[in-house]
Amino acid sequence: MRAMKIAFLLALVAIVAALALAGRAMLNDGRDGKPKSNRMVRALALRVGLSIALFLFILISHQMGWIHPTGVPLGQ
Repeated sequence: MRAMKIAFLLALVAIVAALALAGRAMLNDGRDGKPKSNRMVRALALRVGLSIALFLFILISHQMGWIHPTGVPLGQ
């Protein structure tokens, strides 16, 4: 169970890091007469890919019984 929490945390950190790289690329590209690169597009594509992979990992983990929803108790 603890390994799953660590895996989810690492995935979220990687997603935020990819978003930060995209922001940095957006601010630095095209300065001082340099042509714009496609670093921002690649960083955002990486972020989307990581997000989809995390979502699929959560779905598969639930189907395999590795994680269980706790939810909010109703009627109490």
